[in-house]
Amino acid sequence: MSEDDKNPAREVITDYAQSHFRYFRTADGTVYAQKNGHPVARPIRSQGTSGSHRQELMVGLFKDGIGVFNGTALKEALDLIEALAMTEDVQAVHIRVAPGFDGATWLDLGRSDGQSVRIHPTGWDIAVPDPREVCWRRTQLTGELPLPTKDTDGKGIDLLLRLCNFATAETECLAIAWLIGCLGPSVPVPAPFLTGPQGAGKSTGGRMLVRVIEGMSGDLRRAPKDEENLITAVAAGWVTALDNLSHMTPELSDAMCCIVTGAENVKRALFTDGDVFRARYRRPLLLTGIDVGVIRPDLAERLLPLRLERPKVRRTEAELWAEYAEVLPVVLGSLLDLTVKVRAVEAETPTDLRMADFAHLCAQLDAATGLGALTAYRASLDDLNDDVIEGDLLAQTVLRHAADIEPGAAPRMTSTEWLHCLTRLYTGEDFRPLPKGWPTTGKVLSDRLKRLQPTLAARGVLIDSGRTKDGRYLEMTRLAAQTPHEQQAF
Repeated sequence: MSEDDKNPAREVITDYAQSHFRYFRTADGTVYAQKNGHPVARPIRSQGTSGSHRQELMVGLFKDGIGVFNGTALKEALDLIEALAMTEDVQAVHIRVAPGFDGATWLDLGRSDGQSVRIHPTGWDIAVPDPREVCWRRTQLTGELPLPTKDTDGKGIDLLLRLCNFATAETECLAIAWLIGCLGPSVPVPAPFLTGPQGAGKSTGGRMLVRVIEGMSGDLRRAPKDEENLITAVAAGWVTALDNLSHMTPELSDAMCCIVTGAENVKRALFTDGDVFRARYRRPLLLTGIDVGVIRPDLAERLLPLRLERPKVRRTEAELWAEYAEVLPVVLGSLLDLTVKVRAVEAETPTDLRMADFAHLCAQLDAATGLGALTAYRASLDDLNDDVIEGDLLAQTVLRHAADIEPGAAPRMTSTEWLHCLTRLYTGEDFRPLPKGWPTTGKVLSDRLKRLQPTLAARGVLIDSGRTKDGRYLEMTRLAAQTPHEQQAF
């Protein structure tokens, strides 16, 4: 064969790649490669030490007898493939949980054969998803789950709760609701905060909850020191679990709020002058710790306190985890059974709670099982409001002032006038010094009161703002005394 008749190496690689892989792009412009008939997709630009598409392509070319090619030929071929893929239809990639066709939901078991769980309105099945329905993205944080057991009669839930040290039945039903919520790709769920005395097994309980969704390799991590590292860790997995929190900075608190309800991070793309990289994320989050100090009101609305108690009988780690690994297939099967049952139930959505999707899930769980999850959720939020108030001297002062307001009355002043009024009330006749962080200007007071609005409203004090021809004002209203049922509605 003459030199003119030989195909350049890049063309040989391109022809092989296009016949063995499907290439597509996501909404942010990232191009992925998906082996024909397999649901797992890999970014073609990945330079990871294992499992990258470049290695996958090299191994395929070698095993099929095509040859071994140098890096230049591979680069030129992948450059061409990437350019061609930019004209293909957009398709999303998912980690662990994904929406499917006809109202179904998929759970990635992390297996090499691609077998996954399809949760549909009438049940659940184990199958390899059609690559055009679901594309899985896997990272080093994607662990393998066992094949769930069928026909468990719900005993898996009891086995899981027996291994955990939850203090009350209300805590147990909230933990179950959270696990069901983790199987929903479009349902924001509050972050469980496992608390309790020293030795209550908070870290162990957190690992057990996480490993139901992430497999035995799922684990807790220390909170990263900055938001960027936290977002990187969150984007690479499904459930993010942070262990032994003892202090929460305002920046970390704000980042956690974004993780729970969803946000987008934009930064400059590497090796470019003006292009950007967009990362959208909303993930289940789990926290453990004895006490994190003052909780900000916006984070309190997104937390789910789960209290544990010290076990009466201690077991070795080896015994505990050996039993857990043995029952995990049954636990997962029971959770899937219960998820199908809960999703089939119609329930009214509570409209007064911030996490309305999770509140609706609790109402569905109650309708399906009668556990009382929604009542427990309301009670947990009420406890968190107490924690916020106990840690905020401004909130305490506002409530003291509101106690002297006639129900239904709405005194109106400028923010500066309110600052003078509340400052005088706090300092009192003995002129005690103002605490650190007390508002120094009317604008700062106005911003603090806006952040405290949900907490104060839960205690019957409404803060409103507006503008007249004379300027802006703040208005404080104390509602009339309420029945216990009406108080829960806040």
